[in-house]
Amino acid sequence: MIKILALFIILLSLSILSVYQLNHLPVNQNIYVRLGVIFILIFSLIVVARYFLLLLFSLLNLYKNVKKEPIILSDVEKPMVSVLVPCYNEEKVLKASLESLINQTYPKYEIIVIDDGSSDDTFLLAKNMEFDNGNVSLRAFTKQNAGKAHALNFGIEKARGELFLAVDADSKLSEDAIELMADYFQDPKIGAVAGSVYVTNTDNLWTKLQALEYVQGLNLVRNGQALFKLVNIIPGPIGMFRKDAVKSIGKYTDDTYAEDCDLTLRLIEKGYKIDYEIDAISYTEAPESLLDLLKQRYRWTRGILQSILKHKKKLFAFHSNFAMSMVLWYMLFEAIFWPIASIFANIFIIYMSLISGFGEMLIYWWIIFTILDVSASIYCVSVTKERMQLVLYSIYYRIFFINIINIAKVLATFEEFFGIEMNWGKLERKGKI
Repeated sequence: MIKILALFIILLSLSILSVYQLNHLPVNQNIYVRLGVIFILIFSLIVVARYFLLLLFSLLNLYKNVKKEPIILSDVEKPMVSVLVPCYNEEKVLKASLESLINQTYPKYEIIVIDDGSSDDTFLLAKNMEFDNGNVSLRAFTKQNAGKAHALNFGIEKARGELFLAVDADSKLSEDAIELMADYFQDPKIGAVAGSVYVTNTDNLWTKLQALEYVQGLNLVRNGQALFKLVNIIPGPIGMFRKDAVKSIGKYTDDTYAEDCDLTLRLIEKGYKIDYEIDAISYTEAPESLLDLLKQRYRWTRGILQSILKHKKKLFAFHSNFAMSMVLWYMLFEAIFWPIASIFANIFIIYMSLISGFGEMLIYWWIIFTILDVSASIYCVSVTKERMQLVLYSIYYRIFFINIINIAKVLATFEEFFGIEMNWGKLERKGKI
């Protein structure tokens, strides 16, 4: 805790120093420049505070879970779990995914493969792997293509378990994933539990940067949110749900590009708690090219915006549903305000450096974010099972990778605002899981 406080003070000092230098540059500072300086100060403080709070909340959540006394259930007492695997043209990766599910340590569960009208041999592969040994079984179904949400709803109706685990077909699970996640549902208020997502195909620069993003930008956030039981998005590769809770809110819907985000929000709106298990891991394929990465982030951003707009009436419902309102505002900040502010701040700093000749300002700006990213990366890698080598990529993670992602988010926001059509943009699998 003392180290985090010291880091916060250092970064705060650097932020103030940067703004001080901005405010005393030997240039003609009109009202717009002055406003820009004020904006940079506010933005810097928000960035530092965001990281500080996320690290603090994450540490507190880890400490709370260590102190938590587990309730040990016998195999007979443990709830039945149904694992739902929606598929569309996944023959390259499906076998490896199903093998990881078959080898789970949990005593009683079923695997339900839902082929959503594939044009390859996905269904045949799954059908050939069917079995039932009394405790664990695998069943395969096929249906007309209608999208992931409909495939999951089909699986829910076939599921015999009181809990279900939704898993993407391009993912492999750690062998204790079901065991770890099912324990959370001893609390009747828990509606869903998210797991951790790691990138498995770290073969090039893009996938290595995504691997760092997953542990730092996604799993860190979920761990911090879990302190309040308000994880706002259950990831597609690994998420466990209370079946009755999901059925009570109408199951999955197909009116957004982010059905997992929308479902999570509707559970929060209903009053359910959403938790996170850091050691339940799903290894997934990430986009290997810049074009595929941008397509994925376009879809994510537009899906999140669609989910927020769908629940926009709850943005100001602080008196009736405070948790829902706070979650929506946080998502709005991350999806729109943060990317736009970040791009503007970078452009303004570069502009001021060029017209003033004071290049040190760029160095201060780079140091602030590099210290933040390196510190967060060291912490995240230390508390997860990822490789320490990923920390090296945090040196240029933000200045290179995050700026590209933020530009994609802003463009996706404009497209969503103007209602420009976009298809699902399915990622072509490489079969590397």
